[in-house]
Amino acid sequence: MATSGAAAMPAPARVGMPWWVALIAGIAMAIVGLLMLSAPGMTIVTLTQFLGFYWLIDGIVKIVSIFIDRTGWGWKLLIGIVGIIAGLVIIQHPLWSSVLIPTTLVFMFAFAGLFIGILEVVSAFMGAGWGTGILGVLSVIFGLLLLFNPGAGVIALPFVFGILAVIGGIAAAIASIFVLRKAET
Repeated sequence: MATSGAAAMPAPARVGMPWWVALIAGIAMAIVGLLMLSAPGMTIVTLTQFLGFYWLIDGIVKIVSIFIDRTGWGWKLLIGIVGIIAGLVIIQHPLWSSVLIPTTLVFMFAFAGLFIGILEVVSAFMGAGWGTGILGVLSVIFGLLLLFNPGAGVIALPFVFGILAVIGGIAAAIASIFVLRKAET
């Protein structure tokens, strides 16, 4: 049976980003995590500024994309306008935004904790087991604590994100070296 030269060549193990890009992203994530742990206030202000520039540029790109692809043009226009406005507000008021965005995240976590906890308690009564019920009650308690004391959540948020970023960055760097690099060879 004859095979062509193209069919005999092995296919790449993984189509995606090169291993060294994942390594750089992991190192950057770990550095941001260390900055969140060592200087949380300044890091929050800086990250908020980056978020403002991102939303501004993304809003402009969404509006320009209407001229390239007209599908969903109403949503693209709305998201683009909201992105531009949000980006400009954040860029013009960095300190105010650095307080408002983490506070909003804490309230989102509080309501998510309440909602998910209630669903888990209900599913525990429907036969999902005691473990689900206990986790649901803990989630409700966590949500209530954040809801009634958002200041503590805002203070803890950079440290929690910092620890997660350091751990995630180290894991991504290790995975890029030992998994992705090995898959490319």
